[in-house]
Amino acid sequence: MSEATSTARAVNGGARSVFLVGCMGAGKSTVGRQLARSLNRAFFDSDRVIEERTGATIPLIFEREGESGFREREAQVIDELTAQPAIVLATGGGAVLLPENRAHLRQRGLVVYLEATLNQLVERTRGDRSRPLLMNADPRERLQELLQQRDPLYREVSHLIVPTAHRTVRQLTNLITMELDRLC
Repeated sequence: MSEATSTARAVNGGARSVFLVGCMGAGKSTVGRQLARSLNRAFFDSDRVIEERTGATIPLIFEREGESGFREREAQVIDELTAQPAIVLATGGGAVLLPENRAHLRQRGLVVYLEATLNQLVERTRGDRSRPLLMNADPRERLQELLQQRDPLYREVSHLIVPTAHRTVRQLTNLITMELDRLC
């Protein structure tokens, strides 16, 4: 039995929560919503929860509190949401930066890394003004830096890695659902 399989069966049996990680633009929110519908589970997007609680957008939080202030808020939301049973959670791209977030994700559910290429990420985030880390002269270079920094953390925390290239949302949802059936 593989490590992923034994870990998957050890936590909450077949009703495990599913936590999606990956870089901004990987499709976590879009796939997460569809996956939650498919599994008949509640869906949460950690960034949206933060915005709802603060009444402020992510860019405004970054502007007023800096990245460290945002990460504190994110850690609290990740802790609370990962403690809920049988949900689907789309995390922010940087949620894996804090060790406590990685521990909560890994121990409390099945973590799926939606792996996207740099070109996919650039295309999907082009012109998106809601991503404060890309508000610079060269978003492609910044995405490449973020991917290099975070990819090892996504891999460390994940139970399942799903490449998104050349797959539709439906195909990704079906693939993840099949893997859940296999692992749980």
